[in-house]
Amino acid sequence: MRTYLVTGGAGFIGSNYIHYMFRKYGDEIRIINVDALTYAGNLKNLKGVQERPNYTFVKADICDKETIQKIFEENDIDRVVHFAAETHVDRSITNPEVFVQTNVMGTAVLLNCARAAWEQPDGTYLNGKRFLHVSTDEVYGSLEEDGGYFYETTPYAPHSPYSASKASSDMLVKSYIDTYHFPANITNCSNNYGPYQFPEKLIPLIINNALHGRKLPVYGDGKNVRDWLYVDDHAKAIDMVQEKGRLGETYNIGGHNEKQNIEIIETILDTLQEMLPEGDERKKLVSRELITYVEDRKGHDRRYAIAPDKIKAEIGWEPETMFKEGIRKTIAWYFEHEEWMADVTSGDYQKYYEEMYEGK
Repeated sequence: MRTYLVTGGAGFIGSNYIHYMFRKYGDEIRIINVDALTYAGNLKNLKGVQERPNYTFVKADICDKETIQKIFEENDIDRVVHFAAETHVDRSITNPEVFVQTNVMGTAVLLNCARAAWEQPDGTYLNGKRFLHVSTDEVYGSLEEDGGYFYETTPYAPHSPYSASKASSDMLVKSYIDTYHFPANITNCSNNYGPYQFPEKLIPLIINNALHGRKLPVYGDGKNVRDWLYVDDHAKAIDMVQEKGRLGETYNIGGHNEKQNIEIIETILDTLQEMLPEGDERKKLVSRELITYVEDRKGHDRRYAIAPDKIKAEIGWEPETMFKEGIRKTIAWYFEHEEWMADVTSGDYQKYYEEMYEGK
């Protein structure tokens, strides 16, 4: 049975990846999920998984070298999928040191522990061992509005403390590949959306605020462009890179769904109106009049757009979920999980760990 160490598996993308892997492989794999359960880590994202005998949760910070080392010593880890990171740009502007600590130092700990466990005396590595570092398109900086794409060869030009910390962690992984021939890959992905996303991010924030008749904040003129990818498509890409990717390579993962922020908001409002049943009081609350323009974010990149040509050519991956379909699926999920959203926005979700694990 192949054993995966997933870091940050209680977060948005990590939890969706774990669900995807168990749907695909069932009892053929084992997953050890390491998560510090900071504000964005939520064990309720993994309901239905926690009872599996081939799933283990470890509450730990990836910067805790002793704990990470112990996990490698006590388990024959075949694959590392490294999601754990501080990811919100606004938080990085307020408190950049936390981003450097988690995203750079945490990655260094994981690399060193994996290398110590996998490297043989002759400098080669045990067969089948692979490390995948999950990163972002934000490391590339900003594109002009009238064209161009991010490629794997695009020079790094990060503009926020968040993207700078991710660029630093990417460089660290690249250095281990070059110096130690470490068996790793890097993926740089565009903006994700879908189930279990913490509501500080644009799409769940707009859904939640609109349903409660609250203002919908829009930075600047609302015309900043992002490339959006449905989270299940990202999970599939990560699995395919681990199975088919050339070791040492970087793969860009993009959705071919470039949208201005204001377009995203208007699409969500229109879709909510379509999906809310007649007689639902919330239908009266959902309105474009809620859109409120606010002062632009510091260092706000104008446009991101990923060219996923390499991953399509080498591995055969391409996005399957078009944006309007993905938004409908996302809104439907939030309708079906209103308790989840209420727990997250109230902070009650953080009590769940105590209920599940404290004293056991």
